[in-house]
Amino acid sequence: MTRSEKDQLIEQLSEKLKSSTHFYITDLSTMTVEKTNELRRICFKKDIELQVAKNTIIRKAMERSGNDYSGLFDVLKGSSSIMFCETANVPAKIIKDFRKKNDRPLLKGAFVESSVYIGDSNVSVLSDLKSKNELIADIIALLQSPAQNVISGLSSAGGKLAGIVKTLSEKNEN
Repeated sequence: MTRSEKDQLIEQLSEKLKSSTHFYITDLSTMTVEKTNELRRICFKKDIELQVAKNTIIRKAMERSGNDYSGLFDVLKGSSSIMFCETANVPAKIIKDFRKKNDRPLLKGAFVESSVYIGDSNVSVLSDLKSKNELIADIIALLQSPAQNVISGLSSAGGKLAGIVKTLSEKNEN
């Protein structure tokens, strides 16, 4: 690879890092081509871009991006690949499910929003994170709950009140 090709690759990766709020750095080493392709297909179906790159290229792209990814520099050893995603917990779920039958991929590190997660032990934590849409749905459900209780209370009280008025009016007629 020529220097200009490397520069172009670093620039493309840097732009991806700038525009992405979530990405995972994983280790795919010792995976067969067949298993790697299977993982790529799963990622593609879930709108995750899986890109393999050299550690020095990844590090230079991180430095050029203008964001502080220094917490992830230490994990850039050995074989590395990057998973870019829109929803923070989807790659962790894929890794967790894929490892039920395989020993890889391993999570080296992840950048979610502005938080850095280091080590494979964080796969469970990351897979349990709720997406932005899930959090919004939870908040809406919590906000609707008291309103629904008030409405049901008023509607049932209104029925009781109407019954009492009817009973009283019938007594007065007799």
